[in-house]
Amino acid sequence: KPNSALRKVARVRLTTGIEVTAYIPGIGHNLQEHSVVLVRGGRVKDLPGVRYHIVRGTLDTLGVEDRKQGRSKYG
Repeated sequence: KPNSALRKVARVRLTTGIEVTAYIPGIGHNLQEHSVVLVRGGRVKDLPGVRYHIVRGTLDTLGVEDRKQGRSKYG
């Protein structure tokens, strides 16, 4: 019953050549297969093995549309 959300993640290849799974925060996103993203640390408690977050509003990732509060965290 808890944790039933469809959380959005992406498989990301870092510049070091390692492939990791990163969480996409916020409602909706514009990421496609060969998008370039900035990754920061920080795990997602609900998702085992997801230890990184994608930074919104940088490189190919747009900020969250119509967001009024906490805008700095979502680009």
